[in-house]
This record gives sequence, structure tokens and C-alpha cells, in this order.
Amino acid sequence: MSPGTTPDREPAARVRTGRPSREAFSTRRLTFAVDGDDCAGTLYRPRDAADPAVVVLGHGFAAEAAFGLDRIAERLANAGYAAFAFDYRGFGESAGTPVVLPDRQVADWNAAVDRVRDVDDLGGRIALWGVSLAGGHVIRVAADRHDVDAVVARTPFSDGRSLLRSKSLRYLLRATGAGVRDRLAGLVGREHEVKVYGRPEEFAALNEPGALDGYAALIPRDSTWQNGTPARTLLALPRYRPVTDAESVRCPSLVVAGTEDDVVPYATAERLHGELPESSLVALPMDHFDPWDDRFGEVLAHEVAFLDAALDRT
Repeated sequence: MSPGTTPDREPAARVRTGRPSREAFSTRRLTFAVDGDDCAGTLYRPRDAADPAVVVLGHGFAAEAAFGLDRIAERLANAGYAAFAFDYRGFGESAGTPVVLPDRQVADWNAAVDRVRDVDDLGGRIALWGVSLAGGHVIRVAADRHDVDAVVARTPFSDGRSLLRSKSLRYLLRATGAGVRDRLAGLVGREHEVKVYGRPEEFAALNEPGALDGYAALIPRDSTWQNGTPARTLLALPRYRPVTDAESVRCPSLVVAGTEDDVVPYATAERLHGELPESSLVALPMDHFDPWDDRFGEVLAHEVAFLDAALDRT
């Protein structure tokens, strides 16, 4: 699938902008343990499909599954896929400390894949779907495993060095100071937080133009989620480079990128596509959060078309 191509009419027709009927799928809570903490997620299973392929879904930076993954999972189930949307340790329905550390979240991903492997009424085919930071996680997980059949990386964070190039020196110095302060606070059982998202003039992990409105729109009105994260993550992100693992991915992959993305520069997604051995790239004139809003149906249609082809559902 080349940049800007339109998926076949059949899969596109199966992706609706409205929420599908609950009669089309069932839901089931699944739990799994990682290093002593219980993680949780929801399995969406199509009612009329025997042994369906399963898509495991994880969210981006400091986000919870309730921040839109349910919308994706429902539509995948309506298209004939089982979908497992899970929360990382410390977020949403999962126990543990809510801190964003890539290696820790990759471990959560591996445990989530192992969990769906144990569900009897699912087929043997597994795809990974990750957005933003999780778009990098799925590359890392697929590179290390032999049982992943397809990967979808939406607006993926794949090279932490891009932060060093895109942020001002003032921001980088402040991020380093905040991260060190949080590490030192941890020695006495405390922590120093920074905002997850904010305005461009604010200091926040995500303060690019559009980040405040785009991220805030994902949060349900009844959510108790707080706009803060331990600052040590700002030390970890620049060292996180899933693009260096891309050549080890042995399954078909799809990279969905926005050419107007200020959070994850398009050039990094283009490079990831080039490093993946069997990769398709869909590049659209959108920003980081448009796939959740204006481009929701269009982007998901591309992803479903890719999954149909990669998992032999033609």
C-alpha cells in the first residue's frame, strides 16, 4: 500500500463512523500479571466469527485504553476481528505505579500477547496495533517474537533522537533537570511530576501545537485521569529507538503517518517504513490527533484493508 492509496471498497465499507451495534460483538475482561502487578484489558469478540484473528491494541504516552481504544476495538470486532485493548501497569484498570518507561511498557505488551494466546476460542493469527509511543512498542515487540503475524504502527514514536532535534535547548535542559529531580525524589519515596500535555508556551511532555486540544479530546468526561507523569520518563524517551530494531521484524507492517504531525515528525515515520523489511506506508495530510477525529474512518479503513491482506482475509 503506497502513500495516500485508498483501500478496497469492501473493507472501507465495513468501517463505520458511527458505533456498531453491541449485538455484533461480545466483551470480556481479561487480566494478566507482570512483575507482580495485575494488568487488565477488554477482549472484543465478533459474535458470528469462528476462530477470529486477534488484534492487540495499546495506547500512546500516559494514555488509558478508555481514551479511544474502545472505539477502535468495536469497529475491528464489527469487521470480523477479535480485539484486545489493554492498560499498561499503573493506568486505567491495571494495578501498579503510573510511570511511562518504554522497557516496562514493552514487557506489558509481551504479557498481553501471551494472555490472548491462552484464549481458547480465538484463532492463531495475531496482529499488534499501536499508536504514538505504542507505535514504537509494537515494532520492538514484533522484532523479538516469532508469533506476530502483522503490525500496525499509527503515527509512531520510533526514534527518541528526534526529540533532541525538535525541542529547544531550553526545553531539553529543563527536561533533564526535571528528570534528575524525579530520580532523586524517588530515593526518598517521592516523585516530581510534569504535565503530560500543555500549550506550546508551557513545559509539558507534549506541548507541540495542537497537543492540548488533541489529547484533551481523548479523555472521557467521567475519567479520573490526572494530567501529570513522573518526570523520569523525560530521561528515558530520548534513548528509546525502536527504529533500530525494525530490520528484525519478520511480518508485514503498516506505518500510518501524518505529513503535518508536530508531535512525531513525518521524517521519522518515513525512515521507520524504510527500515522495516515488509512495510507499507500510508501518508496523509494530517496532524498527530486527526486520526481520532476528522480522519477517523479514513485511517481505520486503511488499517483494516492492511489487516485483511496481511492476515489472508481477502
